[in-house]
Parts: sequence; structure tokens; C-alpha cells
Amino acid sequence: MNTPRTPARTRPTGRRVLRRIGTGLIVALVLLIVLGLAGAVYESAAEAADLRAYPPPGQLVDVGGYRLHINCTGTGSPTVVIESGWGDMSASWGWVQPEVAKTTRICTYDRAGMGWSEASPQPRTAREYAKELHTLLAQANEPGPYVLVGHSMGGFTLLVYAHDYPAEVSGLVLIDSQDLPTSDVATPQPAPQPGGPSLPALLARIGLIRLLAVPLGSVENLPEGERHAYTAFAVAPRGVQTYLDEGMGMSEGGAQARAVTTLGALPLIVLSRGKDQDAKHTAAQTSLLELSTESQQLFAGQSGHSIHLEQPAAAIAAIVQMVEQIRRQPMP
Repeated sequence: MNTPRTPARTRPTGRRVLRRIGTGLIVALVLLIVLGLAGAVYESAAEAADLRAYPPPGQLVDVGGYRLHINCTGTGSPTVVIESGWGDMSASWGWVQPEVAKTTRICTYDRAGMGWSEASPQPRTAREYAKELHTLLAQANEPGPYVLVGHSMGGFTLLVYAHDYPAEVSGLVLIDSQDLPTSDVATPQPAPQPGGPSLPALLARIGLIRLLAVPLGSVENLPEGERHAYTAFAVAPRGVQTYLDEGMGMSEGGAQARAVTTLGALPLIVLSRGKDQDAKHTAAQTSLLELSTESQQLFAGQSGHSIHLEQPAAAIAAIVQMVEQIRRQPMP
């Protein structure tokens, strides 16, 4: 008696395999779209909540079609104006501003696209920052001349500002300023128009940067209110995109700052970090002293690059020293 054979399993044809792959891709694409939309809704709601939780401490001032945030406290003259480093915002000066305000008036502000400030359509270069700051101070009715204080990349901006608006500057404090490009550097890359497409900005728009900010941590060495505000705006799409735009404009901005070869007798303090030094940076810091016949160098011996966060007392002391130096000068 013959036992009936079990029919052999039919092997899927190539067409069926392709159909299954196509179906899987469609399902994956739909899931990505759904997750992206959900992430965008989450990010939008989180940004709205941040604006309610952390309203601007200063005022928003129109500088020509977009508004910049400026926060001025204290009384007295000269007024100190702070220029933050690359991708930084006014909240990072949470230790410094209250202390300097005990001595004189001090203004921190957010460059276009950072912190509470609206984005600008102009390329992110030192000369553009200087123009915006010049307009902002005038529109905010904050009279000069000012003691300008710049950290890192902010040093580029202040060198250009002091060159372009010399009557508005009474003193300069450069806090571990970014190294100026050397003469043998190739032609600087021109800064592109801001707001170009980028993967980090896309990830921020669907909330992934915000989700990563929790395990990665935030700027811990700030007062609580400033710390939370700093983190909130740093992970927002506008802040992420502006960080990229500022980085792409640094080459041209550095060339603009390097073109400033002298500040005459403008009082200048160069505050340099004491940690993580190398020969190149040491030489670059020393060379800044040659810009003025009235210059001196101070050191924050316990700090790395972010002196205003790691050793704020050193930044405060340098700023107050410059203010007192200006006050001792004879009136014109």
C-alpha cells in the first residue's frame, strides 16, 4: 500500500519576494512618518511649554525685521556689554551678571537665533554680529561708550566692533578669545545664508535632540533657573540650526577679526585659561596684547576654556578691574 506523499512546499517566486520587501518598506516608511509627526507635535508642545516656563528676563528689540533679546541690570557707567561664544546664550552668564551689576550696568544679549532672539536672514559672521549689536544697543537706548566683554568666538565680534565703532568703546576684555587665523591660512570659506537643510536641525524638529539632552546632561555649573533655560533653548530647532550656521560663518568671521591690526591705546585685558593650554593657544593669547599699547594679560588658573562657567570669579574680577580703570581716566 503506497503512502501518499506530502506535497513539497512551494518556494516563493521572485515576484512574491519583491512584494513582501515592498510591503515591509511601506510599513517602515509609514511608521517613520507617524513617529516623525508625533515627534514634531511633541517638540512643538515642549517649546511652547519652555516659553511659558522661561520667559525672557530682558526685552525683545527690533533690529530691522527681527527681534533680539537684551537683558540689562545694575546702574552706573561705563555699561558692560557681553558677547557670548559660539552657540552660547545670555543665560550662560548667570554667575557673572549679578555680581558685575553690583558695580555698574551690565547687558547680556542673545545673537540672532540663539536663546530668546529671533533668527536673522543674514550670514553669521563677526561683522554682521557687530552691526546687529550696534543697532540693538541704540534701539534699546543703552548709551555708550561701553566696556565690551567677549568670550571665545565673541572676541572676533568685539575686535570688529571696536574697529568699526571706536567712539562707542571705552575698554575691551577678551575672555579666552578664539585664536585668530594665521597669515598662512588659505582663503576663508564664505559664510552661507543661514537656515540651510541639516540633519541635526531635522532631528531637533522631531524631538530627538531634546530626548537625548536628558541622558547627556546640561550645563550643570549654572544657577538653577539659567541652567534649565539654557538647556531648553539649546535643544530647540532654532538653536541647533543657529549653532551650525555660526560654525559655518566662523572662517569668514575670523578673517574679518584678523584684519583688525591695531586698537591704538584702547584699554585691553586678555583673560586666558590656566588649564588645557598648548603652545599654539598660548602664543595666540599673547599676540592679542600687541593690538593695544594699553594691554595686560590675566590668567584663570583653575579654569579651562569656559572661564565664566568654570571660574566665574576670575571673569568678574577682570571685568570690574576694567570698569574701575575706565572710571579713573580723566574726563575728556
